[in-house]
Amino acid sequence: MAPSAVFMEPDNLLTPKEKNKLRKPVVEKMRRDRINSSIEQLKLLLEKEFQRHQPNSKLEKADILEMTVSYLKQQSQLQMKRSFHKSSQFDFREGYSRCLQEAFHFLSLHKVRTETQTKLLSHFQK
Repeated sequence: MAPSAVFMEPDNLLTPKEKNKLRKPVVEKMRRDRINSSIEQLKLLLEKEFQRHQPNSKLEKADILEMTVSYLKQQSQLQMKRSFHKSSQFDFREGYSRCLQEAFHFLSLHKVRTETQTKLLSHFQK
């Protein structure tokens, strides 16, 4: 008996709308799996932080996301404080260097080196 034309490729028998109906649950499951995987990775990455806030409790996905956002905000604020502190130190050093240059320039204009000028210059160099 010859093969029947009814058993052709199933994709050829489905309309695009029907294909989308079949594909949609699979795509949705893949999307949920990606979300769950990412939440689980967050949980593992921040496990110590979570234990500090809520020891011995089962965390829901929403809890993990909220605590992650809170943790990231804290880290961002700390980083801003550190960068401000570093920039303040840099500004201080830059200002001090500029002041030192001006003082050397001023003192060099006077040909006579007094003991006070010498002490001042040696103090600045320290």
